[in-house]
Amino acid sequence: MRIDRPPMGWNSWNTFGNDISEDLILKTADVMADEGLLDAGYKYLVIDDCWSLKERDKDGRLVPDPEKFPHGMKYLADYIHGKGLKFGMYSCAGTQTCAGYPGSFEHEFTDAATFAGWGVDYLKYDYCYHSPIIPGKYLYRRMGLALANCGRDILFAACSWGSDETQEWIKTTGASIWRSTGDIFDTWQSVKDLADRQDALLPYNGHGCFNDMDMLIVGMHGKGNVGLSGCSDVQYRTHFSLWAFMGSPLMIGCDIRNMDDVTRQTLTNRELIRINQDGWYSQPFALTPMMIQSSVKIYAKLLENGDVAVGCFNMEDTKTTARFNIDEIGLPVSTGKTLQMREVWSGQETAPREGTVFWDLEPYGCAVFRCRLTDLA
Repeated sequence: MRIDRPPMGWNSWNTFGNDISEDLILKTADVMADEGLLDAGYKYLVIDDCWSLKERDKDGRLVPDPEKFPHGMKYLADYIHGKGLKFGMYSCAGTQTCAGYPGSFEHEFTDAATFAGWGVDYLKYDYCYHSPIIPGKYLYRRMGLALANCGRDILFAACSWGSDETQEWIKTTGASIWRSTGDIFDTWQSVKDLADRQDALLPYNGHGCFNDMDMLIVGMHGKGNVGLSGCSDVQYRTHFSLWAFMGSPLMIGCDIRNMDDVTRQTLTNRELIRINQDGWYSQPFALTPMMIQSSVKIYAKLLENGDVAVGCFNMEDTKTTARFNIDEIGLPVSTGKTLQMREVWSGQETAPREGTVFWDLEPYGCAVFRCRLTDLA
């Protein structure tokens, strides 16, 4: 299945890990559909690892754990579809999943047919316990081919963590998104580490096969399966802004049944989602911070209506000022053009001075601008 925009949704792993159930999924579907998340663009509800029994049935098929999911997966899929959402599930290219449940190695076509029969729309495909002598590109091509022939459109979400130079071969597998990183944890250091991997991978992002920086930790506050120290609301805002700007899939990882107003406002910022879902999906490019500020990441990208998005991200714990020249965007003074800039969190308007932008950033803070071209005065 090919898609033209990064998928948005919710995944069970970050908060719940093994502690998943039919009741949790049904209530999460209700919240997504009824409390604004579906309207904001979040449509995939994905059950991650730990959903099956530890053994296949006599015909070699995966079996949902009847204690966790007493009505089975088709029942869940029908309920989720009835809410206007899409249903996602999890498997692995190895003999076992990361949590020790049956993987899809040598069962790819059987499992793809099983998922299709249940009404699955999205498959996250992990990389634990994989063969040490079979390169990942062959394992992911197997499942890609199986999904393409299962009789149902299923989004193939490859999760090989960037291993084996994933970016070099992932587009040969039919995957629509590919994980470029290891797992995220609910700490600021984890956000920084995953963000630091991205500059070298910018050329490998684009239509039909989106670079997945892993799921969101916004609103977790140290609770749940990957909850460690937690982050501040400012750090969560910067994390969300960077993921959205870079065109990563936006998969919520907190417990949306009790998220607070700040978390909801962060996850539903319409302008950032609009940038993330922009139809051109142009490759972001790094701008050079003036004064050589190692703490600040600055990116720009073209948007489908001729606008430009610019993101400034302060990754450290001190105040700073982002400074960059719009010549790098393609607007030297000789063009007779400049930018009128609107910051999407505050709504504040600004414009370059003598071709240079200056913007103060709080510790761990960010600024994301949607900019339109205008004539120089």
